[in-house]
Amino acid sequence: MTGRIEDRVALIIGAARGIGRGIAERFAAEGAKLVLADREEEAGRATAEELGATFVKTDISEMADAESAVATAVDIHGRLDIMVQNAGIFPWQLIENTSPADWDRVMAVNLRGAFNAARAALPPMKSQRYGRMLFTSSITGPHVTSPGHGHYSATKAGINGFIRSAALEFSSYGITVNGVEPGNIMTEAVKQQRGAEFIRSMEDAIPLGRLGTPRDVAGAFLFLASGDADYVTGTTIVVDGGQLLPEGRDFRILPA
Repeated sequence: MTGRIEDRVALIIGAARGIGRGIAERFAAEGAKLVLADREEEAGRATAEELGATFVKTDISEMADAESAVATAVDIHGRLDIMVQNAGIFPWQLIENTSPADWDRVMAVNLRGAFNAARAALPPMKSQRYGRMLFTSSITGPHVTSPGHGHYSATKAGINGFIRSAALEFSSYGITVNGVEPGNIMTEAVKQQRGAEFIRSMEDAIPLGRLGTPRDVAGAFLFLASGDADYVTGTTIVVDGGQLLPEGRDFRILPA
C-alpha cells in the first residue's frame, strides 16, 4: 500500500459489514486512524477490533448519534479529516405496498442520515479548514431503477443533489464533498435479500461479467479521500462494471 491517507482521521458510518467494511479495510491499510460507526453493535465491534479501530454504536437517522460519532473521533484523535456516510437500507417493497411509515424509515436512514452526518462533521472540519465528506449513493435512483425500489431510488437521487449543494456551500472552508455510485455489489445483504436467479440476471447485465466487491468500491472512496482528489468536489464516481453502458440486452460481441 502507498499510505495515501497516512495518519488521516476517518469516521466511517455503516462500517460493520459489506461496502462499509471494505472501505474501512482499505483505509486502514493506507494508514488512516479509524472510528467506525454502525447500528449493528456486535458486528461493528468485531470489525473495529480486527482493524485496530474505535467503534461507536450509531443510528445515523438520529442527529444525536451522528454528533456523538463525530465527537468520539475528535475526542480520541483531536480532529476529523474524512467522514464517510455509507449506512443505508434497501427493503424490497412495491410502492402500492409501502406505508408512510415504511417510506419515512428509508428516508430517515438514507437521506436524513446524509444530512445528519454532514451537519455533524461540519464544525470540526470547518474549524480546521480541511475535510473530505464522502457518501455512498447508487446507480439506482440517479440513473436506473427496478420495481420495489421506489423509496430507495428517491433517497439515492436525493443524496446526489445534496452532494452538489453541500460541495458548493462548504467549498470556502476547504471541504470537498463527493460520492460513489456502486452498481450491484456482492455483499452479505445482497446474498440474504436477493436470490440466485436475481444475481445471475445482474451478472448477465454487466459487461465485466460479475458483481462488484466491496474492495472495488473502496478504491473509489480512497481516491476521493486522498490528496489525488484535492481539486474534485460536488461529483460522484460510478463503480458498476459497465452496467450503465449497454443500450439493450444483446451487447456482447463474443459468445459467453
